[in-house]
Amino acid sequence: MSQFWRSLYRKYAADSFEGFAGGMENPGYRTGSFDGLHHPSDDDDDEMVDIAGATLDFTSTDDVPPLSSAGGFEEYSGASSSSSSRAAGMNGTGPSKLVDPLEDPLPGVGTYEDFNTIDWVREKSKDRDRHREITNKSKQSTVALLHSISDAFSGWLLMLLVGLMSGALAGGIDIAAHWLTDMKGGVCLVGFWFNHEHCCWTSNETTFQERDQCPQWQTWAELITGTSEGAFAYIVNYLMYIFWALLFAFLAVALVRAFAPYACGSGIPEIKTILSGFIIRGYLGKWTLIIKTITLVLAVSSGLSLGKEGPLVHVACCCANILCHLFTKYRKNEAKRREVLSAAAAVGVSVAFGAPIGGVLFSLEEVSYYFPLKTLWRSFFAALVAAFTLRSINPFGNSRLVLFYVEFHAPWHLVELAPFVLLGIFGGLWGALFIRANIAWCRRRKTTRLGHYPVIEVLVVAALTAVVAFPNSYTRMSGAELISELFNDCSLLDSSQLCGYKQPTNVSETAVGNSLADRPAGPGLYTALWQLSLALLFKMMITVITFGMKVPSGLFIPSMAVGAIAGRLLGVGMEQLAYYNRDWFLFKGWCSAGADCITPGLYAMVGAAACLGGVTRMTVSLVVIMFELTGGLEYIVPLMAATMTSKWVADAFGREGIYEAHIRLNGYPFLEPKEEFDHSSLAVDVMRPRRSDPALAVLTQEGMTVGEVEAMVESTHYSGFPVVVSQESQRLVGFVLRRDLLISIDNARKRQEGVVKASWTSAPSPSPTTRPWTSPWISSGSWDSASVWLHITGGCWESSLKRTY
Repeated sequence: MSQFWRSLYRKYAADSFEGFAGGMENPGYRTGSFDGLHHPSDDDDDEMVDIAGATLDFTSTDDVPPLSSAGGFEEYSGASSSSSSRAAGMNGTGPSKLVDPLEDPLPGVGTYEDFNTIDWVREKSKDRDRHREITNKSKQSTVALLHSISDAFSGWLLMLLVGLMSGALAGGIDIAAHWLTDMKGGVCLVGFWFNHEHCCWTSNETTFQERDQCPQWQTWAELITGTSEGAFAYIVNYLMYIFWALLFAFLAVALVRAFAPYACGSGIPEIKTILSGFIIRGYLGKWTLIIKTITLVLAVSSGLSLGKEGPLVHVACCCANILCHLFTKYRKNEAKRREVLSAAAAVGVSVAFGAPIGGVLFSLEEVSYYFPLKTLWRSFFAALVAAFTLRSINPFGNSRLVLFYVEFHAPWHLVELAPFVLLGIFGGLWGALFIRANIAWCRRRKTTRLGHYPVIEVLVVAALTAVVAFPNSYTRMSGAELISELFNDCSLLDSSQLCGYKQPTNVSETAVGNSLADRPAGPGLYTALWQLSLALLFKMMITVITFGMKVPSGLFIPSMAVGAIAGRLLGVGMEQLAYYNRDWFLFKGWCSAGADCITPGLYAMVGAAACLGGVTRMTVSLVVIMFELTGGLEYIVPLMAATMTSKWVADAFGREGIYEAHIRLNGYPFLEPKEEFDHSSLAVDVMRPRRSDPALAVLTQEGMTVGEVEAMVESTHYSGFPVVVSQESQRLVGFVLRRDLLISIDNARKRQEGVVKASWTSAPSPSPTTRPWTSPWISSGSWDSASVWLHITGGCWESSLKRTY
């Protein structure tokens, strides 16, 4: 416990400058008493980012549960004795009652209010002191040595638990989403819990051409009307599709609104803000995790143009935040907890795409604010465990970890870099257009009455999506299924419309292996191209209004779908151009008759990466995710070319990605580390007080009463106050936060008798030979009126004192 109070005095280094400049304005601190501080109400999400509780108890509504005390006070007995003597001198008789916070801690001291920023210096200093104390004690006994070893191992154990929990949840989400998506089209008679593919696995009555049809699986029209043919059967299937879509969307938005409002959206903008040090209570709590997991399945199954990959990052971070409460050093330290959350972000991408390496790079490049080397190792380990857990569950049923496995048989040629760059330009333009349109729509939602009716908005968008999507087979299928279809390379056994080429007239036109040589397009392919063109326009428009609604909504899959459609269209065009113009200088020498020259699926993969890069501005991590996602290692150069081109083009219209734009839209205090800020102001331009300004609000070591302290707190709105020797000698000796000051005074009134406004406060002067940061003391005496001797709490004391010695 002594470790806590020693560290308490180191906590304000980041705030000390604001104290000299007049303090940091914060509406949350405008109240003049501790009772005015925010306490979570009963309907708040009780698990928060900044909980420092001693046990994994989600029912507590206190800001901070009592901290356990643990000895270590003896080394400060000299300082405390001298301080007690000074208090006795002030009172004339000595203290009649002494409250030791080491034995009886003050709840709430050293914690953070909601929507405030943590003190990184204080948190890191506290962790260093904790580690130093454990190291010193480990040399004294075997038990302490074992405790030191367990403390060092706890980080790896926590990563193991985060990986296991996140992988299990992601596998369950994948299975449930696949099942509910298929339920919109029909039901399995063998067992309603089987999806379409699993239902037909054991059937012996399927044909290869119609391998998705089996007697065990029946559409809603077959169940209701007894037939699957005719206009009436089509209408029944149409209406049932809309019914299930509306039902799933309504359940998703209703659960989010009723139980966990923070469960909506992608979560990545808020995760980035939290990792930068901001406190958002309830965002990573247990209710958010439960509701986000359930509603993510419902939202994806409803057919809305959204994905589950972004929300899975939020889910993984919720798992990490909850599991942090099992380990003291992460439960009581916000900076250490954010190291775990950075690793959890990598886990989220790992289970979303089956890309553990890409997940680590995504956390490093896109979301993390503080990423030390040990966090890199632990992120890799956690992503590995999560990927292994997901592979063990095998939610895709293909015994592979990757989501869109591709097997292209033809290498790419240097000439194809031009269309790849063209896809990068399209991705950059689409990304810039999407960001501007989506931010404009979201701003309209926030500033008009549209934002007051989230349920109606979700139902209207879900109905519009279902009505328009059902007639087109490429918009009716899920986003992941669509991308997999577009990435596919046509072979001899494919029956997809995208493989509707004219059949070769002789064997010489068939390429080696299972792939086919370039062939002229047939009627089936032309029909597919028209449908894909309509699907492209629909996806581009509907995604703009879908992302940001009050349901869990990811952006990876919709962006990749737009790029994959555009890439497949361009790939088929290049394929037909090469087939009919083999004598052109562009194709002569490498595209001969009977050769498989152009692979349209490769263009779809490159287009998907380009559009996702244009929207998110990811580069290195995106390339690694794409080749892990598809297994196409030899196509890194086309992916790199398209990704860099899309970023350059998109940056020409604005340097903000979609997540940074939403952070700015929501007003989060996020300082983008990638941007450079030019300042021309001098220190003298902002220093206070000036000649015309009132005196600086400070606390003095001696001579201030409780009433004067409270009057100063009530008359100002600063978040903290510097502690000086006296009004005449403005030498700095410490800094105290407004919150901790109010908590200490309020606690003194509750625990001691005779504390009134006329009671005196005092802070002992630091000495180079004695450590002043012992603990807050409050005592009452019998001089004139009961007096208070308040050993000013201030975590900046150590830093400030070191500068003044």
